Amino acid sequence: MTKKVNGNLTGIKNTIIERIAAIYDIEMDQSEFASAELIEALSSLTGEIGKEISIYVSRSGSIVDVSVGDSSKVSLPNMRLVRNEDRLCGVRCIHTHPNGDGRLSGVDIGTLRSSKLDCMAALGVLDGKPTQLYAAYLGDLIEESDTYEALIYGPLRPLKLPQKALIAEIFNSDDRFRSVTKVVEDTESERAILVGMENSEGYDTLDELAELAKTAGATVLNKVYTRKRVIDNATYIGSGKAEELALMRSELEADLFIFDDELSAIQLRSLEEILGARIIDRTTLILDIFAARATSREGKLQVELAQMRYRLPRLLGQGQVLSRLGGGIGTRGPGEKKLEIDRRRIRRRIYELETELSEIEKQRGLRRESRKANRIPLVALVGYTNAGKSTLLNRLTNSDVLAEDMLFATLDPVVRQITLPGGTEALLSDTVGFINKLPHDLVKAFKSTLEEVSAADLILHVIDYSSPYHEKQMQVVDEVLAGLDAADIPTIRVFNKIDKATEPVPSQSGEQLCISAKQGHGIDALFSMIEQALNSARQEIEIIVPYSKYEAVSFIRERGMLLEEEHLDIGTRIKARLDSADIGQLKKIIDF
Repeated sequence: MTKKVNGNLTGIKNTIIERIAAIYDIEMDQSEFASAELIEALSSLTGEIGKEISIYVSRSGSIVDVSVGDSSKVSLPNMRLVRNEDRLCGVRCIHTHPNGDGRLSGVDIGTLRSSKLDCMAALGVLDGKPTQLYAAYLGDLIEESDTYEALIYGPLRPLKLPQKALIAEIFNSDDRFRSVTKVVEDTESERAILVGMENSEGYDTLDELAELAKTAGATVLNKVYTRKRVIDNATYIGSGKAEELALMRSELEADLFIFDDELSAIQLRSLEEILGARIIDRTTLILDIFAARATSREGKLQVELAQMRYRLPRLLGQGQVLSRLGGGIGTRGPGEKKLEIDRRRIRRRIYELETELSEIEKQRGLRRESRKANRIPLVALVGYTNAGKSTLLNRLTNSDVLAEDMLFATLDPVVRQITLPGGTEALLSDTVGFINKLPHDLVKAFKSTLEEVSAADLILHVIDYSSPYHEKQMQVVDEVLAGLDAADIPTIRVFNKIDKATEPVPSQSGEQLCISAKQGHGIDALFSMIEQALNSARQEIEIIVPYSKYEAVSFIRERGMLLEEEHLDIGTRIKARLDSADIGQLKKIIDF
């Protein structure tokens, strides 16, 4: 065994480091938890260096690791001597507290749980002498939780420990853990800590990030805000804050950090090394949700293309993540194995995806031209994610599109035909929800889908009026529409969920109204407003077209909305709606 002392050795003389390394040579019987020789050596050396010393002891009594930290920060290496994952790891940790207080900290208990240690023990040391010892073991699984209770024994006299009783409790704890492991595996979700920068806009993006994490299947343990004004190129948040998060990870047993902004390859790699957990950013999380929700062939291709484009320049930053093939949030879609191939093959896959999507885009374009030929107006539902677009589509068309109280419940576009009360026919299109910091690669990949919006005759901007951030969400949607060159399309603002609103509802006008899609309030008024908006620039005409001028009928079908058509002896009676300019053109074909 290499007798290497790990951890922070700065400022410690080589002679003392050699004495610390000599701890490896201390021999203990299997029935001893911590011998008097070990306790005295740890206490004496801790007093000399003023820093925390931690050791790992196997069940055979041999010391397998010795590390040095300080009184506030300690890095405990992952250690597992037992291969079976349904057992405790096979080692116990004994570490010193140089302030004399042997009580276990939250980080100590968190490490006990996350590393599945046989035991976590803290030895209080003052002036080089042992004061007290506390020992913690994993207890029963807490009801309705995936966290184990911590059974703590102490304070105990360090030089008169109940050695056999402390060892026996290790095996009792192992038996308890083995009996409930399968239950935990069935219910456990990834435990995440969210990290983001504070902003002065009064818009809590970490609340939204928490909803995204929940949608992806993660359990959010904590939200951490940093006030750093300048982004650190190496770690995004600065090394000091990163070290604080590393301690929080141990205390909360987190296995995932989700950052609210895009991270570079260097930042991903540096943070993973410091935090000792998987790191993903907001974009990766959104792409992961899209990968899980895509059902159509086009949707799956679009998501894979966006993931490939985003991850290609960040392959160097994945570090240990790429070596883990166990899955998890941020790994769905093309899969980690595909991300391990070389850049040339990834670029080839991107080319293949773009080619296949180009063919699908052509087919979509043909369908769009067919609709234009039939002059059936298109009404596009747009809005922030979870604003209630799918619920409104179901209400307007008596459909059963999936509508859940969850971000990005709808991913693949859905088109339904409706007949408005005045007889006007229209197509209603439900689109993917927008979101703050919508990934650029996602917008680019979903270009053909989002073009449905820019080709619309009318846009219904659905707004969740019950959200305290609805004004900011409206701004985000307006910015995305401007990016799609759809800002000039006639738009009706539909303030939804007024049944949940706490603020006074806005006044109704020709361009906005309040509804509750779930309860059906305001739907009749919305129907009328849609029909009025679609027909505002058109006039209704009724003429008889002689059979010798039948090209006029073709013109009406191509340029207007045909309402009625009846064949008479003298010609074809037509009732239709046309723009003023088209009516002028029609008069050149036939006098009426």
